[in-house]
Amino acid sequence: MPNNDHEVEKNLGNRRTWRLLPGQYARRLRLRNMPLRYQLMLLFLLFAIVPSVGLGLLVNWTVERVVERQVEGHTMQLIGKVNEALNTKMENLQNMTYLIAFEPDVNAFMDEKLAGDRGGPGSSEPSIGKGDTVSEQNRLYGMKQTLQGFTTLYPEIAGIVLVNARGDYVSNEMYPRTAVNLTREEWYRRAASQPGIFTVLGQPRERNITTHVRYKDDEIVSVARSITDETTGRVKGAVLIDLKLRSVSQAARNVTLGKSGYVMVADAAGKSVYKPEHPLIDHIPASWFATGESGTFTQVVNGETLLFMYQSSTFTGWRTVGVFPTKDSISEVRQIQFYVVSFVFVVCLFGLSASLWFSRSIAQPIFRLMSYMRRAETGNLSAGRWSNRTDEIGMLGNSFNRMLNQIRQLISLNELRERQKRDAEMRSLQEHIKPHFLYNTLDTIHWMARKEGAEDVSDMVGALSRLFRIGLSKGQDYIPLHSELEHIRSYLQIQQTRYRDRLQYTLHIPEELQNLYVLKLLLQPLVENAIYHGIKGRRGPGHIGIEGKVEHGRLHLTIQDNGAGMSSERLDEMLRLLDMPMESLESTLPERTGKSYGMLNVQARLRLSFGSDYGILLHSSPGVGTRVTIVHPLMRELPATVLPPAEPEDTQNRQEKE
Repeated sequence: MPNNDHEVEKNLGNRRTWRLLPGQYARRLRLRNMPLRYQLMLLFLLFAIVPSVGLGLLVNWTVERVVERQVEGHTMQLIGKVNEALNTKMENLQNMTYLIAFEPDVNAFMDEKLAGDRGGPGSSEPSIGKGDTVSEQNRLYGMKQTLQGFTTLYPEIAGIVLVNARGDYVSNEMYPRTAVNLTREEWYRRAASQPGIFTVLGQPRERNITTHVRYKDDEIVSVARSITDETTGRVKGAVLIDLKLRSVSQAARNVTLGKSGYVMVADAAGKSVYKPEHPLIDHIPASWFATGESGTFTQVVNGETLLFMYQSSTFTGWRTVGVFPTKDSISEVRQIQFYVVSFVFVVCLFGLSASLWFSRSIAQPIFRLMSYMRRAETGNLSAGRWSNRTDEIGMLGNSFNRMLNQIRQLISLNELRERQKRDAEMRSLQEHIKPHFLYNTLDTIHWMARKEGAEDVSDMVGALSRLFRIGLSKGQDYIPLHSELEHIRSYLQIQQTRYRDRLQYTLHIPEELQNLYVLKLLLQPLVENAIYHGIKGRRGPGHIGIEGKVEHGRLHLTIQDNGAGMSSERLDEMLRLLDMPMESLESTLPERTGKSYGMLNVQARLRLSFGSDYGILLHSSPGVGTRVTIVHPLMRELPATVLPPAEPEDTQNRQEKE
């Protein structure tokens, strides 16, 4: 049976162990409960992998944005150059129309003073008839030669035609297909609707007028400008210029965007003015373009995502559009992403290796330090052995050894101070006997003098005894005001014994103020100054008045005498000394502070205890006297930091005896 019970208890203990295992594993999985080496490994890996991944994502995002901005900026620059080239060509054509309009013969033709051509194909029959003079024929021929000169000078011009309001025309290369009046043409009506304004018509559609070369409609671009009367503003006719499309394509043909992108030119309706031979899109709907002179958008065309960048020309109304697949820019981004992923992988591999080495180099000395600390807990304060490491771990070990050495020194010093403390307490107990001996001796003299009838000696010894007792105040810094008044009465009683009728004094302190607490020995130094520097220097009897009152929430104690007073120079010097009491007391010049040491002492104690808002106010006049006012806070209770010591039993007995 005992063996079976033992087995049962063993099995129950194993079950309890297995029940605790999950909780123990959960606690061990917490970072703070893991061994330091594993914590350091995890932290190193965390600080290596997370920033690397974050840096990779940031670089990837930044690269995408930068590539997009670079592609967009570069494309916009190319589109702007193409747009600028087209504007330059159109400005040249506009200037050409101005030059043509300035010709006198052209003005005469527009004013219908000079006959032009009219008729069907190849007709050169004058509109006025056979009565034309040779001079008019020469002028007409001169106009054609002028137009021929422009087309020779600018080979990109396919033809120029002048049409007046009657429908007559003059041209070197162009003629109407039918006899229909040219003023009914769409291009003429558009030019006439904008008097004097240069108009880009675009590619012609089913136009009556053509050229001898017979260019196709998609091989030329037409521009026109109406010519008006300068005085009346009436439209007199129009100039039509056909521009070869190859001059437009020259500006955009050599521009390549990415691997397969290109630049095309479209009019305001979205129709293509120029496009390459194998475009990605034939026609761009006008609804795709947002409002504004430039912009960017993407559209899916035939299952492929295309990026469109465009810039409009306010001069021609055309849009220069850059078209290229988005995959052209994505390929560059993917190449950079590959580099970023490779960098992150290398950093993670290096971080894993570095974490193993760093964790071992840091954890091993810390484990050694732990063993030394456990040894110190047992009371063994001997220094441990450390390697010559100069890093923080080595400094920590050296600091630990210094700490153990200081602990040993402090223990020795503490033992020495304990012995010195016991000796000091013994001496303090012995020193306490001296004040009691002094009080008891003065009491004995006091009662012996009273017994022998020497009342004046008895009173003076009693005053001296009270003066000493209140002056010591049992070690307190704050005493009630009535105790301070009792102290000053005892002092004045002793001084009256010396000066007799030369010294008179009065005390006017309201009864309700006498329970306030004040710094001890406030009045005696100031009354002493009043006697020795005021009353003593006066001829005849002198008077000292002590008053107390409350002003603005503060206690004012005033000591006023009718002594010799101070000169203005001495008063100014005293005010400077009182403004810096501590510096004045520390002065090495006795003649500077000798006569005012007591007043400076009181001022310094007031400033140190209550701040610069409290202290002494001094007023004096030569031959009149001096008034000293102490500004003291109202203290109805003893401050918490001041604890009254226990009153000696013999002192209580002496007070009861008195």
